[in-house]
Amino acid sequence: MLRALLRAFPWLVLLAWVLAALAGPLLAASAQTVDLPRILAPPSASLPLGADDLGRPVLARLAAGAGTSLAVGFGVVLLSVSLGALVGGIAGFAGGWLDLVIVRIIDVFLAFPGILLAIALAGILGPGLGNLVIALAVVSWVGYARLVRAQVLSLRTRDHVLAARALGARPARILLRHLLPLAAAPLIVEATFGVAAAVVAEAGLSFLGLGVQPPAASWGSMIRDGVSHMLTAPHLVAAPGAALMLVVLAVNLLGDRLRDRLDVRIARR
Repeated sequence: MLRALLRAFPWLVLLAWVLAALAGPLLAASAQTVDLPRILAPPSASLPLGADDLGRPVLARLAAGAGTSLAVGFGVVLLSVSLGALVGGIAGFAGGWLDLVIVRIIDVFLAFPGILLAIALAGILGPGLGNLVIALAVVSWVGYARLVRAQVLSLRTRDHVLAARALGARPARILLRHLLPLAAAPLIVEATFGVAAAVVAEAGLSFLGLGVQPPAASWGSMIRDGVSHMLTAPHLVAAPGAALMLVVLAVNLLGDRLRDRLDVRIARR
């Protein structure tokens, strides 16, 4: 029973995350309604997770923040995987001077700490959900580009690729139809871990005030607002902190399982 529960834990957390994100718009009015008599109210039957420093239900704010983290996590991964796969595929397939130039560009991006570069870009673009996604995608694409480039370099001499070239297939067709699909397995695994990294990065930037702006909810901004009330109302930090930890843990566990499932060397053991 315990083993089955542990195996189902990541899926249950992921399902709860998605359901909370879907319920967020339905609770939007409650999440933004200021109720002064309920300021810093502790958890109770009417307020399962208590109220924040403006009397807003923490549970409703938590659901609204789930929508923000879900949108940022999958939005960043979608943009960064698309850009990274395209750039890395072109570099690995073309080779020569183009590959050298792209590798040097990737090295320049990797020379900067990712979170500091994201903070700088978020500061330049300005706060907001869209700008936050763009800033994190600009930082994240290089890892996918390196991965796809390495995969394409090892695959471009396969017989089916050489046969496609001999038949006169265009480079774009060879890349999209014969190379990138074979590189999809490690890319999907990396993208899974990328979702967790994007969720943590979004929370960190929102904590610094560079993410979504009030009255929109974010787990990072909820933690920031609750830091000054940790001694009197610890639930303001505990609730979003626990939600963030559980989501990141669940996504990473699913990534580990997916890697084990798709890794042929592990599967053969």
